[in-house]
Amino acid sequence: MRRGRNETEEERADRMWQELIQEVRVAQMGVQILFGFLLTVVFTPKYATLDGTDRTIYIVTVVLGAAATGALIGPVSLHRLVSGRRVKPQAVTWASRLTFVGLVLLLATTTASLLLILRVATHDGAVPWLVAGVVLWYLLCWFALPLWTRRRYTTQ
Repeated sequence: MRRGRNETEEERADRMWQELIQEVRVAQMGVQILFGFLLTVVFTPKYATLDGTDRTIYIVTVVLGAAATGALIGPVSLHRLVSGRRVKPQAVTWASRLTFVGLVLLLATTTASLLLILRVATHDGAVPWLVAGVVLWYLLCWFALPLWTRRRYTTQ
């Protein structure tokens, strides 16, 4: 029984590029909404009442959001700048790496955002535990399950 696809390297790169761009669109939407929200916080009256720790968390969160945005938009710029240069397989590899970095940065941004919001909203000692639980959930959904699936169902 034959497995896989009968496609050239270029056809495979085209298919993988299309799949990657669909994945990036989902992640970009999330990071752009979150980043846009974060940018407005500093202009609200509540920002002036934040203590030093919360302001530091906010600044770190904004920087992480900016970095995630850059990494997740990177594949689009990469494609645009190398399009027509016959390097699509390499572009797919680098775009995939940028996307992975963007997802890790999005995880960090979301974690820091959740930490800040729950600290300000509740002032509860359980906040770190709640954030840790959500981070574990993200790690399970975004990394552990995909890696387990890859290991379980592929031979490569």
